[in-house]
Amino acid sequence: MDPQPIPIGTNLISGQGSLEQVAHIADQRVLLVTDLGIVAAGHVARLEATFAAKGTTYHRFDGVRENPDEDNVDACVAAYKQAFGADGADWIVALGGGSSIDVAKGCSILANGGGRMRDYVGRKTKPHPQPPVIAIPTTAGTGSEVQSFALITNTDTGRKMACGGEVPRFAILDPDLTRSQPRFVAICAGLDTLAHSVETAVTTVRTEASVMYSREAFRLVERNFETILSNPDDLAARSAMLRASAAAGIAIENSMLGAAHSMANPLTRQFGVVHGQAVGQLLPFVVRFNAQDKQASLGYAELAYDAGLVERSVPTKDAVKQLIVRLRELVVIGGFERAPDNIPASAIDALSSEAAEQWTAQFNPQPVDEAAFRSLFAQITS
Repeated sequence: MDPQPIPIGTNLISGQGSLEQVAHIADQRVLLVTDLGIVAAGHVARLEATFAAKGTTYHRFDGVRENPDEDNVDACVAAYKQAFGADGADWIVALGGGSSIDVAKGCSILANGGGRMRDYVGRKTKPHPQPPVIAIPTTAGTGSEVQSFALITNTDTGRKMACGGEVPRFAILDPDLTRSQPRFVAICAGLDTLAHSVETAVTTVRTEASVMYSREAFRLVERNFETILSNPDDLAARSAMLRASAAAGIAIENSMLGAAHSMANPLTRQFGVVHGQAVGQLLPFVVRFNAQDKQASLGYAELAYDAGLVERSVPTKDAVKQLIVRLRELVVIGGFERAPDNIPASAIDALSSEAAEQWTAQFNPQPVDEAAFRSLFAQITS
C-alpha cells in the first residue's frame, strides 16, 4: 500500500450547535441548497435566521430531489445565476442529505465551468474556479460532505455518474440536525456508512492512510448504529455516526469503493431498492467473495480485530467469518432480511451486465466481471 498521507481539503466543524458557525464563515452572498423536507423540519428557518441576523445576502433553492439528475442540477444553476448574475455567489451552502450536497457540488462545478454534469465524470480535469461549498449533512451516511465527487443521474440513461470537482471547503457536523431524519432514513444511511467503511478498507487503490479512516469509520458505526435506533435522543451516538460518515467519506475519496456498490446501483435503478438497504444487504455476500483474495482477507480480519469483534489470537479466516456474522446482524438490526426481496432470477443477466459497467467494479480486490456478478446475484434472487 502507498504510505503517502491524505491531504484533507475539508475543514470539519463538529458538535451540538455547530450550525451556528455557518453564518460566521459564509458572511457574504450565499446560495442555500436544500429540499422541502428539510424546510418542513425547521432547519432552513434556523439557518436563515442566522444569516438574517448577520446581514448576509442569501437566496434559497429548495428544489432538490432524491437521487438528483442532471436536470435537477441545471435548475439549481439557473436559480444561482438568476439570483446573483454574472458575479455569482461567494458561497454555496448545502443543507440536507447526500442529494442536497451533491446538487450543491454540481452547481459549484457548472457555475463557471458550463456544460452539463455528464461532461465532468471522473476526477476534476478542467481547472476552472468554483464557488466554495459548505456542506451541512442532516443524515449520517453518504460522506458526500468530504468528497470531491457529486453523484448525479444521467437524465438520458438513468445511470448514476460520479462527477468530479472540488471538495467542500467546510463540513458542519451538528448532531441536532439528524434528529429529524425518519427512522428508515437513519437505518439506510447507517448501512451506507457501514458499507463504505468495509469496502474502502480493501480496494486495490487503498493506502495506509485511507485504511486508518476506514477502520475508524467501522469502529464508530459498529458501536453506535444500534444505539441511534434504540435511543434516538443519544446525541453522543448521533455525533459518532456523523464522524463515521465523514471518516468513511475521506476513505472513499482516497480509495474508492467495490463490488457491493457496483451491485447496489442497478438494484436501485431497476427495482427501486433504496441504496443504503441494497448495499447493506449485499455487503456480506461480497465480503465472503472477496475473502478469496489473501490481502482482502487480511484487511477484513483487521476490521474485526480493530473493532474488538474477536481477539487478535483468532485466525484470519475465523475473524473474517465473525465480521460477516456481525454485518448480517447489523442488517437485521436495521429491520431487513438477509437479501433484497422479490428479485427474480430472470433479472440476473441485466443486473450483472449493468454492475460490470459500474466505475467502482474496477477497484474491487477480487476481479469481477459479468460472470462473477451473475454468481453473486444468483445468491440473492428467488
